[in-house]
Amino acid sequence: MMSTIDLRGRDLGARELRHLLPRAEFDVAAAVETVRPLCEDVRHRGAEALYELGERFDGVRPPTLRVPAEVITAALDTLAPDVRAALDESIRRARLVHEDQRRSTTTTQVVPGGSVTERWVPVDRVGLYVPGGRAVYPSSVVMNVVPAQVAEVGSLAVASPPQRENTGIFAGYPHPTVLAACALLGVEEVYAVGGAQAVAAFAYGFTDGEGDDAVVAEPVDLVTGPGNIYVTAAKRLLKGLIGIDSEAGTTEIAILADDSADPVHVAADLISQAEHDPFAASVLVTASTELADAVATAVERRVPATKHADRVRTALTGPQSGLVLVDDLDQGLQVVNAYAAEHLEIQTDDAAAVAARVRNAGAVFVGAFSPVSLGDYVAGSNHVLPTGGCACHSSGLSVQSFLRGIHVVDYSREALQDVAHHVVALSQAEDLPAHGEAVTARFDDGR
Repeated sequence: MMSTIDLRGRDLGARELRHLLPRAEFDVAAAVETVRPLCEDVRHRGAEALYELGERFDGVRPPTLRVPAEVITAALDTLAPDVRAALDESIRRARLVHEDQRRSTTTTQVVPGGSVTERWVPVDRVGLYVPGGRAVYPSSVVMNVVPAQVAEVGSLAVASPPQRENTGIFAGYPHPTVLAACALLGVEEVYAVGGAQAVAAFAYGFTDGEGDDAVVAEPVDLVTGPGNIYVTAAKRLLKGLIGIDSEAGTTEIAILADDSADPVHVAADLISQAEHDPFAASVLVTASTELADAVATAVERRVPATKHADRVRTALTGPQSGLVLVDDLDQGLQVVNAYAAEHLEIQTDDAAAVAARVRNAGAVFVGAFSPVSLGDYVAGSNHVLPTGGCACHSSGLSVQSFLRGIHVVDYSREALQDVAHHVVALSQAEDLPAHGEAVTARFDDGR
């Protein structure tokens, strides 16, 4: 089912590895041109455009764009007890991890009378996107909202697509489990808007209705959260007007394994990510042909029995997935560092020591009992992670994503006078003499 890429006996650099390793095609540039008119429509027509686009793309017109408080409350009231308990635990663990990411103000005394303080200030307002296509993602509510709340963001809003399958009080609104997760986290501002138009709604804001009954959705400063290629394209298009967390693509898992790995575990983990999307990437890197063969056999056996067998098979047989054979563990590490996976599992002897040598990954899962699905829900880590090789330069969502570092410079007259000649010298070297004069003017008694 899965193709094999044999890198044994080949001394390859990073450029060659990036070319040879499986990767999903993700043409965001083309998608930008598709979403551009949609975003412009939202910019100019606001709520009217959002209603029409909801009907067009989600197959349902929401009764209102903002989800009423009683609908959110009803979603929590009807939530299955076991799902509520799982969400409560997911929130608790996520708060534990993200609370430890808090940043503190730091003051550096550069010279007597001269200091630089770095203050960490949350963005004023954020829009958090929760996808709702092939699956339901209350876990993404948790992963977006918790770090924003820990960062003490003043105002946050959630958007998620309306679901045409919903009935009763939930008809035309996001999935009730998503709404229930919002309720558990105390999120009151939720919109039944999905896709690129949700990003545009966050960026431009809109008014729904008239007079005293009008609902005003103010623009946000930052948009976070995963989505399909059109959500990503809208984030790219509107970046600058808004900040974004990343251009997240379809999910991916890489597993670095040796003979100590259980092929059934490896196969199950590859399949678990493949069920997200037909373009999801599942990659095994190993020096053991015996393990590769056993995993291939286990995959063939397990796929027909899984609920989303067709989707999984498409993902595993696509060009983005495969079994990669390497000479040894060192070459395997070279490969996974070049691949820079969103999720990287280490299933080897002394897995913790091997994991410590990983430089590029969105998140690393150590040993047989730390599967990616644990991180998706209740490990305490964040599952909004860089994809498409972006883990070599970007991080996953965290409290830091919602903070800005502001330098506060405080120099006395004496401290400035002591360094004035350096400012003058550098301003003249850059042919910007007025920069130096802005300093010397403060000490020119002749004025």
